[in-house]
Amino acid sequence: MRYMFLIYSQETLEGPPPEELDGLIHAHRNVMDEARARNVLIAVDSLKPTITSTTVRKIDGKLTTFDGPFAETKEQLAGYYVIDCRDLDEAIEWARKIPAGCRGGSGCIEIRPVGDLPVRGE
Repeated sequence: MRYMFLIYSQETLEGPPPEELDGLIHAHRNVMDEARARNVLIAVDSLKPTITSTTVRKIDGKLTTFDGPFAETKEQLAGYYVIDCRDLDEAIEWARKIPAGCRGGSGCIEIRPVGDLPVRGE
C-alpha cells in the first residue's frame, strides 16, 4: 500500500538558519537514501513557500482563484514523501524517521493511504 506523508512545519520569511537547514537537508537525505535502498521510495519533494500558492475554489457554481493557501493555519504543508509500505505500522515507522519541524522542533507528519483512481477504459 502506498502512503503519503504530508510534512507540516511553521513557515517563516527568513527560513531556518544555515546550520539548521544543513542538518534538516542531511536528515531528509538519510531517510530518502534508506527508502531508496529498500526500494520503497515512490516520490519525495519539498514545496515552495505558501506565498507562491494559488487556490481555486468553487463559489456559487463559479471557479474563483485566490492567492495563497486555502486555509489560515500555524503550520504549512512543506513537502511530502510517498512510500510503499506493507501496512500502517510500517508507515508509522517511516514517519518517525522523517524530520518534521524546521523551527523549534514543531511540526507534524500526516500519514494518509494513497487511493487508486480508475483510469478511463479500465
